[in-house]
Amino acid sequence: MKIAGRTFVVSGGASGLGQACVEEICRNGGNAAVFDLNEEKGAAVIAKLPSGAGKFFVCDVVETDSIAAAVKQTMEWVQETGKPLGGVIPAAGVGNPTTILDRNGDAFSMDTFDFVVNINLRGTIDLVRQCLVHLAKTEPVGADQERGVVIMVASVAAFDGQKGQISYAASKGAVASMTLPMTRDLARYGIRCVTIAPGIFESGMTAVMPEKLFKGLAAVMEFPRRAGQPQEFAQLVRQVIENGMLNGTVIRLDGGLRMPSKI
Repeated sequence: MKIAGRTFVVSGGASGLGQACVEEICRNGGNAAVFDLNEEKGAAVIAKLPSGAGKFFVCDVVETDSIAAAVKQTMEWVQETGKPLGGVIPAAGVGNPTTILDRNGDAFSMDTFDFVVNINLRGTIDLVRQCLVHLAKTEPVGADQERGVVIMVASVAAFDGQKGQISYAASKGAVASMTLPMTRDLARYGIRCVTIAPGIFESGMTAVMPEKLFKGLAAVMEFPRRAGQPQEFAQLVRQVIENGMLNGTVIRLDGGLRMPSKI
């Protein structure tokens, strides 16, 4: 599938990995619907894009009605521009680390667990399902009669989560596990599904990490021994969109990182 002439929905698109995806899509002739809660950051992102290539929509991914409103407005924009929906990239996510038992032996609050899972997992599937209703109705293109692609965002924590990552690993592990069944569900519609599991990348989430932890994780990467750049993540997103044989798989993007129990 070509990016040019298509519209892609990106949640968490006003910062970090999501913003990098927005910029990559627009740089390659596509349109990007930027879903986020931060209107100030959203406006700043749109201002950097080619004229008319991006539009910001306020969206809280834990609220079904908020997603529905943003998707509805996006489809109205799609009709105005004539650039049909080509895919959805749910990149909104949070960390909020905590151990299941603290040093006193007390269990963590389920509010902590729900906060992470509601954004990372429920927010992902709710946005995807609402976009798919429209994506499945688009006119198929090319020899393969493809309609579009879903690119979900997991994490290496889905496979080797560290101490204190119960909530995060659970949410990202579930996203990774959805990839194959979603691929099978969507095959009849000509829609692909791929999940990217990034390692340590420079983003809003890692920006709040203690410096010792951030540097420690970068040090246990094989090569290169540094945090990934958001544009490197976006480059893989572009390749997933354009390569029709990428389907039904989870791709680690981590410099060979296998996270130890703790740093």
